[in-house]
Amino acid sequence: MKADDTLLIDRNNTGAFRTVPIRRLSFSSVFWHRLGLGTVLLLAAFLNFYRLDQMQYGNTYYAAGVKSMLMNWHNFFFVSFDPGGFVTIDKPPLGFWIQALSAKIFGFSGFSLLLPEAIAGILSVAVLYRLVARSFGRGTGLLAALALAVTPISVVTNRNNTIDSLLVLTLLFATWAVSVAAETGKLRWLLVCALLVGLGFNIKMLQAYLVVPAFGLLYLLAAPRRWWTRVWHLALSLVLMLVVSFTWITIVDLTPPSQRPFVGSSPTNSALDLAIGYNGLQRLLGRNASFTLPNGGGPCNDVRHTRILSVQVLSVLSQTQRLTALEPNEAILKFGDKGNSGIFRLFNITLGGQIAWLLPFALLGMLALGWQTRPRIPLDKHWQALILWGVCLLTMVVFFSNAQFFNTYYLVMMGPALCALFGIGVVMMWQDYRRTGWRGWFLPLALLVTACVQISLLASFPSWSVWMTPIIGVLCLLVAAGLLVIKLLERVRRSVAFPEPAPRLVIVSRTFVVLGVFALLFAPLVWSSFSVIVHGDRLTTQAGPNPQEDVTVVSKQSAPRRNAFGPTTLVRYLLAKQGETPFLLATLSTGPAAPIILETGKPVMAMGGFSGSNPILTVPKLRALVQNRTVRFFLLQSSLARNNALVRWVSTNCSTVSTNKLSEYTAVKYENIGIPGGNKLYDCDGV
Repeated sequence: MKADDTLLIDRNNTGAFRTVPIRRLSFSSVFWHRLGLGTVLLLAAFLNFYRLDQMQYGNTYYAAGVKSMLMNWHNFFFVSFDPGGFVTIDKPPLGFWIQALSAKIFGFSGFSLLLPEAIAGILSVAVLYRLVARSFGRGTGLLAALALAVTPISVVTNRNNTIDSLLVLTLLFATWAVSVAAETGKLRWLLVCALLVGLGFNIKMLQAYLVVPAFGLLYLLAAPRRWWTRVWHLALSLVLMLVVSFTWITIVDLTPPSQRPFVGSSPTNSALDLAIGYNGLQRLLGRNASFTLPNGGGPCNDVRHTRILSVQVLSVLSQTQRLTALEPNEAILKFGDKGNSGIFRLFNITLGGQIAWLLPFALLGMLALGWQTRPRIPLDKHWQALILWGVCLLTMVVFFSNAQFFNTYYLVMMGPALCALFGIGVVMMWQDYRRTGWRGWFLPLALLVTACVQISLLASFPSWSVWMTPIIGVLCLLVAAGLLVIKLLERVRRSVAFPEPAPRLVIVSRTFVVLGVFALLFAPLVWSSFSVIVHGDRLTTQAGPNPQEDVTVVSKQSAPRRNAFGPTTLVRYLLAKQGETPFLLATLSTGPAAPIILETGKPVMAMGGFSGSNPILTVPKLRALVQNRTVRFFLLQSSLARNNALVRWVSTNCSTVSTNKLSEYTAVKYENIGIPGGNKLYDCDGV
């Protein structure tokens, strides 16, 4: 063996050096890290795929849209909710195009719809590992990847046909591109990042822009280019991002309304209004925030509307301020409520178990990362990571702490940054622990603080807290105490002329750190496992148990759900009576329509869009549709007639179909006639 293939190592600090082959050392290290990464990816695959085929179609609203998109290219491009092209889904197209492609390849089924999200979840773990490992080593990357693999909200979102998992993966690739751009100063990588963020916009609209402040600040402060060059690079990439983001929106809005579906959840039938309003500012300010003219006109285009908008925004903000000023006894939460705005919202009974288990450690990890080196322009790798992951995390913490209208699974956006800072924080605090100085005490402190937060989160789940709290508390106390004792022993050794740490103490302290990491990941792993093993056949975007759900149900696997979309009496009757009428049925909202579309593949008209409140039809238009025999049957709640003119007209002018008529189409005796509770079937034939 050549001399440069060997290395002299003093393993026991005794002065006796021995020759170790570099190749064997390198191979062993790579092997164990690859084995660790493979184990983490297998864990992620299990959590994402176990019993996935039993979840049927997942979110029926989106599933019905994908089935409609497979009918023709017109529905595919405009993301039509129904096969008749009446109204669109309230999201942009890219995520559903991917689901439609999966359904086209593997056949339309619940599994083919959920497959892209499950794969995206696994790939996100792998990409995060690579992003962290390339700057901080494979061990740090493994910690970050493991944390993301067991993050509860990430697991349940990956098992759902909502498209947030695809967005997270797209933005992780964008993070990779901007990291390379910041290191090299090459414009092409920055443009790739802008392109990917624009594609992310076409998955979930303005939600994709939550990462833009971190990306822009990173390139501005870190790229090895002149200041002016960085500025025009960022300006050019911003233009590209906006062009990619708004291309589909522009095409939709330039298409005459008569030649496309109504844009769902947009009061002005505008995709731009959908992006800026419903899927944008309303998420922050609340659904009561209106961004259209009072007379129902188009988007903002004059000074008068700008003044109205300003007054509305100020009104919503003042309402938000009053909500956050409630007395404690007025702010008591029920499970499922997201709570009032404020710094502690992410730790409440509903949101805390989804994402906050490791949040204190990640925030403290930012401090540990920041004081490793002094900031200098251009930034070194430590400060680049702090800007990238830290600004991402803080931006999302601020947003979700104040947002008035969002779904719980949106919190999956926080996962990559939080888990990256967790892994980096463990390693940075360990390095500080190995050195002299006050920062050596920071690792035990961070463990204890995070354990206390986790125990407080478990307090709302009594049957779980009774056994999980001792495990987390005792382990973290033992680890912290062990690390403190070892630290004191090392100080004693140094004081008696032993400057180098004892190898056995190093091994023991590493073991304590591993136990501490296990203790902190224990609760999120239990929450994720519960969602997969116990609720594995249910569509849920809420990870973990309910506070009233007893721990004993963990050992009871729920039976597979029966097919909820088999032929029903109602559907048989409608198919028999449809004749040449284009639409099989009309409903007020998409809720009753989606299962029928999935069952029949026939056009079902959701007159008011997703929520039933979209101004798609007026009474004269509805009367014309009935007279032209475009639609004949209506499935509506008569109790809504007082507040809805369309329901009032149908209930007044059309006849109710009796259960006796429906019963003629039952397949077996005593079969349920298939009308959802509270609804009546109306026949407008002859009106």
